[in-house]
Amino acid sequence: MKRLMIPLLLLTVAPAPATAQPPKAETAVLAGGCFWGMEWVFEHVKGVTNVVSGYAGGAAADATYDKVSSESTGHAEAVKITYDPSQISYGKLLEIYFTVAHNPTEVNRQGPDVGTSYRSAIFPQTPDQQKFANAYIARLNAAHVWSKPIVTRIEHGGFYPAEGYHQHFAAEHPYFPYILVNDRPKISALKRKFPALYKA
Repeated sequence: MKRLMIPLLLLTVAPAPATAQPPKAETAVLAGGCFWGMEWVFEHVKGVTNVVSGYAGGAAADATYDKVSSESTGHAEAVKITYDPSQISYGKLLEIYFTVAHNPTEVNRQGPDVGTSYRSAIFPQTPDQQKFANAYIARLNAAHVWSKPIVTRIEHGGFYPAEGYHQHFAAEHPYFPYILVNDRPKISALKRKFPALYKA
């Protein structure tokens, strides 16, 4: 019996076979009007693992809703998107951003919201993202995809999460009047234009 136990003991301490490491998560920071709708759109995209509403482009000390709403801090309402690059690319996120998440031809506004905090802006998180975003905007303008010029800016600056009551606001209040009028149509457009990427 003792001889039979030796192999069993060896089996219990043998190292597990090496497995492939899961792909590293990446992030994108995009601004395009009220963060409620932007957040809701990207929460419905396959490959996106987390979306946070917040403020980008200004200083941390001023990153509060009251201060940002004063239009004096330099922030934009934005979303930080964490995604799995093996499931969705940065380019595809930008395609959704420019196609259904907001109107990139409106200067310092989106729908009923007016001010620099509602501007269209991309905050690249890596040099490669910056190169890609610049090239993407140039291609869209050259193709005249929109009847007006694209005003989306490429900017830099930190990202600061918004107050807790702003997080997942549209998902938790889907029948709030503002959401029904301004954001639910974006979800319908996402489902219609990107059916393979839509998740309920």
